[in-house]
Order: sequence, then structure tokens, then C-alpha cells
Amino acid sequence: MHQREIDRIIQSILGERPGITCKDGICTDGLCVIHNKDGVKNIVKNGAERVSASIGIEAAGGIESELGKMIDHTLLKPEATKEQVIQLCNEAKKYNFASVCINPSYVPLCAKLLRDTSVKVCTVIGFPLGATSTAAKAFETEHAIRDGAKEIDMVINVGMLKSGEYDYVENDIFAVATTTRRYGALVKVIIETGLLTDEEKIKGCLLAKRACADFVKTSTGFAKGGATVGDIALMRKVVGTAMGVKASGGVRTREEALAMVASGADRIGASASVKIVVGEIETQQKEISKTQSY
Repeated sequence: MHQREIDRIIQSILGERPGITCKDGICTDGLCVIHNKDGVKNIVKNGAERVSASIGIEAAGGIESELGKMIDHTLLKPEATKEQVIQLCNEAKKYNFASVCINPSYVPLCAKLLRDTSVKVCTVIGFPLGATSTAAKAFETEHAIRDGAKEIDMVINVGMLKSGEYDYVENDIFAVATTTRRYGALVKVIIETGLLTDEEKIKGCLLAKRACADFVKTSTGFAKGGATVGDIALMRKVVGTAMGVKASGGVRTREEALAMVASGADRIGASASVKIVVGEIETQQKEISKTQSY
């Protein structure tokens, strides 16, 4: 993708008048796509309705139940033990999460534990820096899928993106996307928003879209910053309805998760998944029990 083409697309998204985008995180008029919170729902047409309750679902638990189906239950800490991964899978089955997201070495175990369930196995590639070679990412992807992974979250080469090496970044993503498509798996592209300017976020999303990825994703959770509603709205604006958008990094409460969905996220990556879907209900039930015991 040539710089002129990228610049043209960026201008069409952010606009050309002063103040439409932010400089160094400072918004001059509050009308940019990052900070215009009241305009987010107008920008994004496929947001909050994704968690609306259907007929027959009780109001107390309906949203949480539907929200659970959008969550990748995540455990990517380097010190994660086998016992913790087993617990992760048990929780994913109990709460019907979309997937468990774990490091590649645990893919065979999770595939075995989640066999004959609706919970998918997701793993990470080139994680967390994204600076491994394209060949290594493609090999790692194929190995993970053969081990049982159905979804792949790959990290772009952030340094190459910031260096303007767009062909490299696109080919890097394409190599992984080609492998996932050959096996019928999905690929989510982590652009690491906390390390990028608004224009670089747009470029990363455009390259992922051109490379035939299925999702773009905000963060690894290992760099500075995390998912924000502004970034989700911007990413949705760039990729349209052709791709999914995953919010990951610092999403710890039900309110935060629903805000991400309302801004355009199709999937939430979280380690606090159980708290997100049941924490508040359990708290309310405990308070009721205390009141009734007096």
C-alpha cells in the first residue's frame, strides 16, 4: 500500500479541518472521532444491539449471558500453571465464553478439555512484541492450529509499522491469514494501540483489512495503555462491518465491557471474565441475603 493511498484514506476518515483529530492525545474541540462520545453510536451501527436480551431471558441475567458469548476468557501470564489453565477452561464451559485465550504450549490441553463444547481455543502468535520473523509467525500459526487452536491472535510488527514499512506489515499479516484460512481458523490482528498515534492505528487497521484478516484487536495487555471506547470506535470506523473488532487490555468490569460493545466491539478479551458476567449479580444476591437474615 503506497503512502499516498494511505494518506487519502486517513483524510477521508479523520477529515481535513483543524481539530478533527488529536495531536499528542490533546483534543482541541471535542469533535474528533476519538473524543466525541455522543457521536459514537452514530458512527457505529452494530454496537449495543449485539448484547440485547431475547424473549424469555430474564432481565437480571440476560445481558450477562449474552455478553459472555462475546468474551475470550484469557490467561497469558508467563507464570500461568497447568492447574490455572484447567480452571480457565472449566470457567469458560460454565459461563459459555466464546473462547479461552492461552499461550501456544497450552493449546493441546485446552483442545482436549473443550472437546465437544462450543468454547473455542484461541492462542497468540508473535506474542507479545510482534517482532519475530514472518516465517516464524506462519510456522507458529500452523503448529498451533494442528494442536487444536481455532482462533489466532497475532501481533503486528509495531516497529515496522512506525517505520512506514507497510508492505512488510501487510505481508506479515497475510502470511498468518493465509495459514488460518487454509485450516478454517480465524485470525485477529493485534495492532497495540497504546504504542500508536491515531494515524498509525488507522494504517494498522487498513493493512489488516487488506491482508484479509478477520478481526483487528487493540492490545496485548503487555504494553502501555489498553482498550478505550475511542479506539474501538475509530477501528470500527476504519474496517466497517467487513471485520470484527476486539477490545482487549484493561477491561475489568461489566460497565467497561458494555461500553466497548456499544462503541463497536464484537469481542472482548479479559482475564476478569467471570467478574464481568456474574460479579455484580452475586454481590446483589449477597446483599439481599444479608438483609433477609436480619
